[in-house]
Amino acid sequence: MREREGMTKIVRVFSNAVFGFSLIFGFYVVLHGHLTPGGGFQGGAIMASAVALLIIAYGPGVAGKRIKKRALSTMESIGLLGFILLAIAGIASAMSVIFGNFLLDNPLKIFSNIPPQGPNPGFLNTAGTLPWMSLFVGLEVLAGISLIVMHMAKGLPGEIEGEKGGETK
Repeated sequence: MREREGMTKIVRVFSNAVFGFSLIFGFYVVLHGHLTPGGGFQGGAIMASAVALLIIAYGPGVAGKRIKKRALSTMESIGLLGFILLAIAGIASAMSVIFGNFLLDNPLKIFSNIPPQGPNPGFLNTAGTLPWMSLFVGLEVLAGISLIVMHMAKGLPGEIEGEKGGETK
């Protein structure tokens, strides 16, 4: 059984053109999730749809060579670890408010930057850790959904290369 080469040239050209735009738009949704509707999960799902589009256009064999599962797995681990560490740092900061003020005097001022009331005089970081948490969730969702789609596409008949039951020549 011969491995399918993917979809038609029209679909492949379209997916090449849309791939970059969907990654950029997904990244935009992740970064502006604290200001507009959206956030880490929605932006990660948009970016994962770009990966799914490549798998549809080129087939799982070619897309698997371009997008490494190890890189996606590492990205998923970084997203989860970053989210957990930021949550622990937030809990520690809240505990420092209750039991002492030693974490609020940090030089980064991540947890203690209180924006002024009224018109914003130009402070951009008024969301605290929300953009970082959204970024880590976006990485986690992008990698997780992409890995799920890649594993599901690998099980399609005639698309498994070198594994038992679907070996191609």
